[in-house]
Amino acid sequence: MLSCLTHFECTRTGAKYPRGALLTLSDAGAPLFARYDLERAAATLSRASLRGRRADMWRYAEVLPDWAGAAPLSLGEGWTPLAEVERLRDALRCPHLFIKDESSNPTGSFKARGLSCAVNGALARRATAFAVPTAGNAGGALAAFAAAAGVPAHVFMPADTPAAFALECRAFGATVELIDGLIDECGRQVAARAPKAGWHNVSTLKEPFRVEGKKTMGYEVAEQLAFELPDVIVYPTGGGTGLIGMWKAFDEMEELGWIGSRRPRMVSVQAAGCAPIVQAFADGADAAAPWPDAHTVASGLRVPSAVGDFLMLRALRDSGGHALAVEDDAMLAAGRELARLTGIFPAPEGGAALAALYRLLDEGLVDRDERIVLFNTGSGYKYADAYLR
Repeated sequence: MLSCLTHFECTRTGAKYPRGALLTLSDAGAPLFARYDLERAAATLSRASLRGRRADMWRYAEVLPDWAGAAPLSLGEGWTPLAEVERLRDALRCPHLFIKDESSNPTGSFKARGLSCAVNGALARRATAFAVPTAGNAGGALAAFAAAAGVPAHVFMPADTPAAFALECRAFGATVELIDGLIDECGRQVAARAPKAGWHNVSTLKEPFRVEGKKTMGYEVAEQLAFELPDVIVYPTGGGTGLIGMWKAFDEMEELGWIGSRRPRMVSVQAAGCAPIVQAFADGADAAAPWPDAHTVASGLRVPSAVGDFLMLRALRDSGGHALAVEDDAMLAAGRELARLTGIFPAPEGGAALAALYRLLDEGLVDRDERIVLFNTGSGYKYADAYLR
């Protein structure tokens, strides 16, 4: 199984960039997408061929970035459960409800997918050190993969990030800097210092590979549902890489001949204290204004501005989807209920997805008989302080 990567493409202008370059944003300041020879990929990557493949996200190697060694550097990321959650189904009277539980990934969150691809792709292009701004989980994932590769990692996180995240990064040997401010200020610090220090900046959507790892969630949902996509995907959204990545995956799978043109309605869930995508969606805008005074207990949702805002909004509208915000108390209460009824202890972000589903059902935006996939993006164990509120 070899990558069929051919080039990178600017998501605004369509300008093409060579496959062997170590890249960040395009010349237009927009995210880059990796593009593949999908006709060549289809020769070895078929629905039937998946049955004998490795049980992690690298089972889709032909449509993932190339790597430096004989095999990709992996900690077993991906191929997470699509749980059938019978008791939660009964409580909600939703017989076709599923939870995609990303807490079983290495370092306890979906961030392992994106950082696995980012580190593999950059090492293949001779990167020697990495830096990332993070709300928590991305830092832990980068630190773990950097430790496995034996290269330095520099992690910048807000000073009020739950202590478990900084502890995790330091345990993996990363250098952690706590910044007064939010993740956008951490991003500014990385952008200013990385070029001089020789660090490769793996900020969300400011390099082309994290979205490739996240798109494998879309491949997995399709495969786990026998290639019949759900009607609705409810996804907690900070930087939005997963939502954007899954939308990209659906297009690739259609071109591979695995699925047809029907798509799920994509629902973006944000915190009431930081909801730039929700506001832009409601306003009919193509981009989101930075959110002032961003605050929420869900660290991964405290992203006041996202470089991929236009891609998220496009996916929401093209899918006939929706965007809504939930209060912190509601997401924590829903997180406890999800744990009680499923045995999955979710991050507050996962609780936000369930809290959003309550409202979607009450407002008639989702029918109880539809096939619904909720995403729990991480483990609640790192958020003990939030759940003790």
